[in-house]
Amino acid sequence: MKRIVFILIIILVFFVTFHYKEDIISYYNKYFIKNDRVATTLVKNGNYRDYNFNYVSNTTNFTPKNKQDILNIYYTVINSGMSNFTFYCDTDYTNCIDDVKNIANSQVTISNINNFVHPYNGFKDLETGFGENGKITLKINRNYTEDMKIILDYKIDDIIKKYINDDMTTREKIKTIHDYIINNTKYDQARSDKNIINYKSDTAYGALIEGYALCGGYTDSMMLFLEKFGIKSYRISSDNHIWNYVYLDNNWYNLDLTWDDPITSDGKDILEDNFFLISDSKLLELDTKEHMFDKTVYSE
Repeated sequence: MKRIVFILIIILVFFVTFHYKEDIISYYNKYFIKNDRVATTLVKNGNYRDYNFNYVSNTTNFTPKNKQDILNIYYTVINSGMSNFTFYCDTDYTNCIDDVKNIANSQVTISNINNFVHPYNGFKDLETGFGENGKITLKINRNYTEDMKIILDYKIDDIIKKYINDDMTTREKIKTIHDYIINNTKYDQARSDKNIINYKSDTAYGALIEGYALCGGYTDSMMLFLEKFGIKSYRISSDNHIWNYVYLDNNWYNLDLTWDDPITSDGKDILEDNFFLISDSKLLELDTKEHMFDKTVYSE
């Protein structure tokens, strides 16, 4: 009799365990292994930017409770310059993994986040991994090597020493660099039209060192100088174009060096300033196709 009762109890326990397994796992994760679910300690490099924006902001909360928390974690980690980072979903955030996957699988979203960080901390590619108990891992491959950064920093400092002085206004400094980059850089038409890659033209290295750039190279170059001048900015992009967005005199302005360095039929170099520190309304007046950006992301 005792044996039968024991067997029935075992069956009952098995049935209850199977029926409520999700609740049991959730309870166990929440109260027994929570202390083991510790995010990687954030380490910031010298190119970390202490800027918060409407779309993303730096955070110290690495246990996300909603989608905005996840966006902020991605931004903070990319902004820090770290190559590997681990964080965990909050145990009460049931849609966390799905939301992370949606963000990670959207190249547009990831690229938008990347636009808010220093070019040197921007990624070439980013991998998101998923483990047990809500574990999320980020692996980031940077766009600029250490050698590239050393060469670029030397070049930028040399340009500033030669062409910038303390008597200039901030606007004059930006205009001087705008003109220098355009006068010393050609648009890499072979790469844009035929995908012939001879230069690192999607980076500031291509523009400032090799003398050839795509829109990304023009934009990164300008942003590096803006960082040197202590001017808040970020990169703003449409479906197939990117340019600078600059905070000056309590206002945000568009700055597009690519479009101020037009391609001519006879190959003649031209320097324009039609897209130099202009408002959104002026930008859309000049062009309504290449500069159509997502105002929910770049809402400043």
